[in-house]
Amino acid sequence: MNFQNSIKICFQKFADFNGRASRSEFWYFYLFAILVYFITIFIAIQIPFFFAIAILFALILFVPALAVTARRLHDTGKSGWWQLTAYIPYVGIIASIILIVVWCTEGEKKKNKYGKPIKFKR
Repeated sequence: MNFQNSIKICFQKFADFNGRASRSEFWYFYLFAILVYFITIFIAIQIPFFFAIAILFALILFVPALAVTARRLHDTGKSGWWQLTAYIPYVGIIASIILIVVWCTEGEKKKNKYGKPIKFKR
């Protein structure tokens, strides 16, 4: 999956927390989100009015980011609710490290309770 396809799929599945997401879909979407955040913040520093638009972009990307994270966790056989562990005080730092490791691992190659494995055309 390439950069454009992953962003397109994430916005098509805007609030779809069901199914599975590949590593490339997940990481390309987060790369896109981080680039958008940095560009809007950089412009907001230059033009103070643009800060409201930066907040708007952050809000627009919030739900798709949660959804793709839940689908990525589903691909590894975990519940999407695991992403909330990163927000627990004191435990969140350790949970975040564990989540990053889980996000980097390869998904299950067989069908799990969240759906069929992801197939790519080569």
